[in-house]
Amino acid sequence: MALKTQTHILPVAVVGAEETYMSLAKSDLVAKMIGFPFFPITPTFPWMGLLGVIPMPTKWTIDIGEPIPMDRHGPQADQNLLLVSQLTDQVRGVVQKMINERLAQRKSVFRG
Repeated sequence: MALKTQTHILPVAVVGAEETYMSLAKSDLVAKMIGFPFFPITPTFPWMGLLGVIPMPTKWTIDIGEPIPMDRHGPQADQNLLLVSQLTDQVRGVVQKMINERLAQRKSVFRG
């Protein structure tokens, strides 16, 4: 889409959101019963009842990277699957690097 519209891609990395619900296991039976794709068993659910579905107080950080320009590619660039694949890998690499740098700076899940 960014190639088609000649719009920059803004890489964004979020660290901490994935830890609000620490999953110990998953229950396929419960998921099937309620129509969810999966149902996590957390340290607090089901033992604390509905209080167990309250998210843990984790610290989140959101990092916004430098825009990756798409306007240097031609108007039909979105049809070039090799280019799309290369740009996908580039964006994924940039975001992963941002995540790794943030995780290296972090002291704990709860204090950031």
